[in-house]
Amino acid sequence: MIIGMGSDLCNIERIQNSLDRFGTRFENRVFTEIELRKAARRPHTKAGTLAKRFAAKEAFSKAVGTGFKAGVFMKDIGVVNSPSGAPTLALTGGARERLDALVPVGHAAKVHLTLTDDHPWAMAFVVIEALPSE
Repeated sequence: MIIGMGSDLCNIERIQNSLDRFGTRFENRVFTEIELRKAARRPHTKAGTLAKRFAAKEAFSKAVGTGFKAGVFMKDIGVVNSPSGAPTLALTGGARERLDALVPVGHAAKVHLTLTDDHPWAMAFVVIEALPSE
């Protein structure tokens, strides 16, 4: 069963402006080390890479119904790749706690994530599914 769904559209130029203005202070406040390493490997599209991840964080916060309050922080939501290369989310802290609170007893959460960008826009869509535990 679907227990949450969220989407976000992010302007890549807005992320570039934040990188130019605040630099590593912005990066370290918002993004995980894994996300920053991925972006560093893409110097020509760094802002786009980070904008997609920013959108994923926003989309997840909408899917769990909190936004960035109730203990859910941006750095608790990290975009990682599964072994197949598909993007998914690694959750810690308040983001993990909020997700766990939504999942019905006897079920486990599966987070689906899709990312795309076409300059100047980046988009993310999150669907949270509760699957019966075996």
